[in-house]
Amino acid sequence: MNSKGSSGRLQSLRFESQRFRLLTIVVGCFLISLTFLLSSRPDATVFSTVSPRASFEEARKPAIKTVHRSSSSSGGVTRDFHVDILPQNGESHPHLKQTIDQSSENTEWVKDTVIIQESSSEFSERSEEAEAAERVTADSGDESAPSVSDEDNAVQTTPTVESTSSTTLPDHPVEDGGEPARTPAEHTVTTPTHSEDRKQQQPLCDFSDVRGDVCDFAGDVRLAANSSEFVLVADTDTPPSPSHKVRPYPRKGDDTCMGRVTEITVRAVAAARHGVAPAASASPPRCTASHDGVTAVAFSIGGYTGNIFHDFSDVIVPLYNTVEGLRRRHRHAGGGEVQLVMANVASWWLVKYDKLLRALSPHAPIDLAVAGSAGEVHCFAGAVVGLRAHRELVIEPERSADGLATPDFTRFLRRALSIPRDAPSRRLAGAGAGGQPPRLLIISRRRTRLLLNLAAVVRAAEEVGFEAVVNESDVANDIEQVGKLINSCDAMLGVHGAGLTNMMFLPPGATMIQVVPWGGLQWIARMDYGEPAEAMGLKYIQYEIAVGESSLKDKYPAGDEIFTNPTGLHKRGFMFMRQTLMDGQDITIDVDRFRPVLQQAFDNLAAK
Repeated sequence: MNSKGSSGRLQSLRFESQRFRLLTIVVGCFLISLTFLLSSRPDATVFSTVSPRASFEEARKPAIKTVHRSSSSSGGVTRDFHVDILPQNGESHPHLKQTIDQSSENTEWVKDTVIIQESSSEFSERSEEAEAAERVTADSGDESAPSVSDEDNAVQTTPTVESTSSTTLPDHPVEDGGEPARTPAEHTVTTPTHSEDRKQQQPLCDFSDVRGDVCDFAGDVRLAANSSEFVLVADTDTPPSPSHKVRPYPRKGDDTCMGRVTEITVRAVAAARHGVAPAASASPPRCTASHDGVTAVAFSIGGYTGNIFHDFSDVIVPLYNTVEGLRRRHRHAGGGEVQLVMANVASWWLVKYDKLLRALSPHAPIDLAVAGSAGEVHCFAGAVVGLRAHRELVIEPERSADGLATPDFTRFLRRALSIPRDAPSRRLAGAGAGGQPPRLLIISRRRTRLLLNLAAVVRAAEEVGFEAVVNESDVANDIEQVGKLINSCDAMLGVHGAGLTNMMFLPPGATMIQVVPWGGLQWIARMDYGEPAEAMGLKYIQYEIAVGESSLKDKYPAGDEIFTNPTGLHKRGFMFMRQTLMDGQDITIDVDRFRPVLQQAFDNLAAK
């Protein structure tokens, strides 16, 4: 037993000795490693009061530079801009859009993503009228007009300024009441350029406009129709920008409308350089059709088209502005030829507006869906995806190429449709040229906002001295015939609605009279038709009916809010306004009250 016990103790001592040697080796390796680390990092701190986990997390964070900025345009909102700084002494980074300032002693690289943190959640409130205006699709008033979403326009911005890092604001939470928070104005961080080492890459798309997003780029552009994708083959050292998704229809923020619009992808890929082809996933599609020297203009006729107001305000006016702007841009350099690329095509729409489309481009439009099913890849010298839309039916000269303005568009209409008159007849009161009285066109509605005493209005117009012509505007009417009829008139009269869009065919200097239904709708009337009429060079008269002229007096008691505070009802949303105040009433004009308006329109034609 003693022998066995001695043997066991001996084995135990040997095992403990081996463990001790192993532990000594591990400790020695650790000390050697620590000595090496300290010698390679003389600025390292041996002892720290920070916990190991906190120290590790802190080490992972990049340096942060905070810029405190106050913006008066945002109602006094103050923001802190936290910008990642990478002190790499000029070393290139694939995601950086800025360039090095070689004259600076401490060069700082700014990443192309800027994180914006709001220090205040309060924004200055806009007026109720302006708020409703953003939600309205600028109601045409036509009974066929689609319903309108109450969503506000969401604004994202990608500037086209050189040497800037674009700031795209993060999505804001929905505020109380179900409306999206207001998106503040865009801010950019600017860094110096280094033209010798890097080429500045311009953003492909501009998301700053409240009406629609527009992508505009030139070079080797390829349309892969089956994937609804425009690809720019960029011959540059600058890394390609990320892809963008665009719905090319100018009703941004209206989910109901934009849900009917095909989404188009815009992206850039690097061209093969020095015999090295790009990765297969980034390879540009091969052309099946080439359009040398031609710029593609891509847009949708989904949305709210089929209503003459939206046909013109959403498509034809912005399309003219976009195409003519391209032509003026390329006037001195040659080119400017365009190819229309259309999504959500309806054949009847192409037939109705064929002459206008052919006046904008000599080429038959490319139907994106048809080209996609055929697997076509069209190659262009540039592309514009989306249309440049300003206000309703208005082209603002300060925002257009070479001062392009609304009268340029109405001249284009008359030229494209061979409409002869560019001025109303100047007549002496009581006598027309050759004994013919001036003509007043009265737009008659058939389902809503009816003019119940139309015959009495016609008699009053004739008593003043007009020849009254009544016309029912219909979506199926031939646009050329309608244009020539309206152009033959010297004044036009109608209740607020889509039919008033036809005023664009009147000769400049003619008079347009808009009858505004009851309900505090003056601001919509001016926005949709009053301001456009004046921009077209027409003389505009707005007649606002009294309670006694509205059929609402037969539906509601005299003390109802609809009479005492109609603008307060606007808070219930545009759909309520439309159903109750627009489509829910007809009009019986007080002829005695209206006669001075007719007289004013007639006197506008007096010879000078």
